[in-house]
Amino acid sequence: MPDIQHVVVLMLENRSFDSMLGRLYPNDSDFRGLTLNEFNKYGNGLFGVWNDTGMTPATACIPDPDPGEAFTDMNFQLFGSTGRSENPPTMCGFAENYVTHAKGAASAVMHYFSPEQVPVISALAKAFGVSDCWHASAPCQTWPNRFFAHTGTSLGYVDNKAFPIPFRAPSIFSRLEEQEKTWRVYFHDMPQSMLLRDVWSLAITHYRSFKQFLADADQGALPNYSFIEPGYFADLFDNFMPNDEHPPHNVVHGEKLIADVYNAVRNSRCWKNTLLIITYDEHGGCYDHVQPPRAVPPDSNVSTFKFNTYGVRVPAVLVSPYIPPGSKIRPPKNADGSEPTPFDHTSIIKTLRELFDLGGQLTARDEAAPSLVGALSLAAPNNDGPASIAPTLVQPSPDALSARAVAAPNGMQDSLANAAASLPPNAPAPGDEIQAAVTPTSAGYLTVAVAAASATVRTNLFLGVSPQTS
Repeated sequence: MPDIQHVVVLMLENRSFDSMLGRLYPNDSDFRGLTLNEFNKYGNGLFGVWNDTGMTPATACIPDPDPGEAFTDMNFQLFGSTGRSENPPTMCGFAENYVTHAKGAASAVMHYFSPEQVPVISALAKAFGVSDCWHASAPCQTWPNRFFAHTGTSLGYVDNKAFPIPFRAPSIFSRLEEQEKTWRVYFHDMPQSMLLRDVWSLAITHYRSFKQFLADADQGALPNYSFIEPGYFADLFDNFMPNDEHPPHNVVHGEKLIADVYNAVRNSRCWKNTLLIITYDEHGGCYDHVQPPRAVPPDSNVSTFKFNTYGVRVPAVLVSPYIPPGSKIRPPKNADGSEPTPFDHTSIIKTLRELFDLGGQLTARDEAAPSLVGALSLAAPNNDGPASIAPTLVQPSPDALSARAVAAPNGMQDSLANAAASLPPNAPAPGDEIQAAVTPTSAGYLTVAVAAASATVRTNLFLGVSPQTS
């Protein structure tokens, strides 16, 4: 077993594998990327995958407007107008769904970025390893997939707005706590993971700002498990653009976040004992050509969907001095030569359980998930990779920042703000009674700025800190 004492996960938002890394190795037949022959039909037109050369702000925000990411949208994207069936998905409905849902040009969701346009994630994928076999845990929206990453299930919920808060499934955080392993969640504005019931009494001591992550790495004081949440909202006062990469947010800001995380880990005393995982929660309506395979349902909560298939592939880059450069990270094939169970977000849980001896499964899904430990194949931590990565520095213009702040909230932003309003005014102390779960109601936030203000104020109240010390 490699000597990994620190696992760091950065989970970004709503991009498919093909849209970000599909052309990472364009001439490699052993890489499941884009051949440039992929297309969708809509009306009388064929809409192939394409790239907009250069990297203007408009290009960096494709697709704009935001594609559909609700359960019904995803099923249309996967199966077309015929709807979900037990047959393998055809991946034929992305373009049509985008036109009907977002009223945008059909070609927008067929766009992909070249390695030159997203140099940070591309450089790390080549310097260490990339998985072209990592799927979202379910063909569902952000919250179901993020809860899969933390708990191995979404308890049958398929869309953000339907979840009762707090979410009652036992999480990997409480398992770490029980086994006396250290953990922290580092965040920018409102951490979605704070909606987990079993972290409420631990939140004050375990949730810290992203600035604290940088400080902890610098001091060689990273916990056993670090989960990093990006900035979901624009902030006019801090001159901050969202760095979650959720369309149509500019991916350059996400690239800077990836670089900041890597540089902090790479130059920490913890480096030689660290595994960094960079992935995205779901595909967000962006095209991918690989059919999601069958999956083991996590539990018996199958009222809306059986949870017997994975979601669309998402980018996944693994960084560690134990990973050989240029690795293509895949689960081993089954003994009979059949295709293996792919990685999904519950592979994070499986890996933590193995590395830190955390005991048995949380759900049937994380029990079935392949571990990432096999990717740490070097006998010694000898692959130090680049000493640092310099991202493209982009200072948001006042007009761009203002436009993002006055825009209507996307589904994730609206759901976060509504959920924040259901938080109690103070986090409960260990042993205190926790309030009954409630399904948040829509407050009708008209702009991102208003939603952000509400979410961050309620988050800071819950954690008992001022915005300056969070």
